[in-house]
Amino acid sequence: MDLDLTLVRAFVATAGTLHFGRAAEQLSTSQQALSKRIARLEDLLGVRLFERRGGIRLSEAGERFLPAAREALAAGERAVAAVSGAGPVVRIDTWGHLYAPMRTVAEAVVALGAVRWEPSPGRDWPSVAQALLRGDTDLGFGRVHPLPDGRDAGLTQRLVRLEPVDVLVGPSHPLADAAALRPADLRDSVLWCPAELNRLDFLRRFADEFRITRRHDGPNLGLDHLVQNLRTDPEGFTVFPADAPLPDHAGLRSVPLVEPTPLYAWSLAWRESARHLLLDTLLRGFTEAGRSRRWLEYKPQRDWLPDADHPKLALRAVPR
Repeated sequence: MDLDLTLVRAFVATAGTLHFGRAAEQLSTSQQALSKRIARLEDLLGVRLFERRGGIRLSEAGERFLPAAREALAAGERAVAAVSGAGPVVRIDTWGHLYAPMRTVAEAVVALGAVRWEPSPGRDWPSVAQALLRGDTDLGFGRVHPLPDGRDAGLTQRLVRLEPVDVLVGPSHPLADAAALRPADLRDSVLWCPAELNRLDFLRRFADEFRITRRHDGPNLGLDHLVQNLRTDPEGFTVFPADAPLPDHAGLRSVPLVEPTPLYAWSLAWRESARHLLLDTLLRGFTEAGRSRRWLEYKPQRDWLPDADHPKLALRAVPR
């Protein structure tokens, strides 16, 4: 059977939206034409791909077909790129957006000008892991941590940066004028979290490790909201990557942490069974950036990493 990728693309778009009208709009075609393509594909395969009673949802056959359909489209794009000279697109999902993950990606790929990027914001690591497993993206970038029930099985990760974090406090905090602080100095302060703490693995482990019991979390309302709370709470603090930009109007004090210095572990993640053609090139870019910027320095007597991050040290981006 010769599989028409136009029909496959119609199926994948509809599976992604579960709405014929929105899928047709996404493909710049009419709903009638879209429906005909899906019907033609179902005839060719001899199965029903969607259940249409009471709305639209994937059938069991559709669920089985979807991952392979996505891979077929990706393979088609790679084949065209191989002869067109345009180069394949690299889809990358990032998370931990208050910590500005794309600044690290941009530094690593500055020498790869020919690479065409398609960045997308992920909600968190669990959602990006699922996108990788579905084939909806090629790479993930952020802080990776173990997921329950093996939900990250089949994914590979590479540690590419260990970034020190500073303490952020408002000008009225009693420690605001310190030249440096130890994590233990923060035990009488209130840790302000940018989202629910159960979604913030690093902050939760940091607070547990250094016995910071006063914690305030809630919905993620953005960096400006967090900054405002820190400015007005004389006991509040948060931790923030040392090189990440703050709004110009923040009015906060940034104080280095020492004895030990906590490190935030940034990693790349991908599905090994669907490696992007440019993956090795991208890994070399991160390796070179890390070597020149000393991104992967770690001294156990000086630095602190959560226990869950220690295995990543063996998976650092090292030159080949």
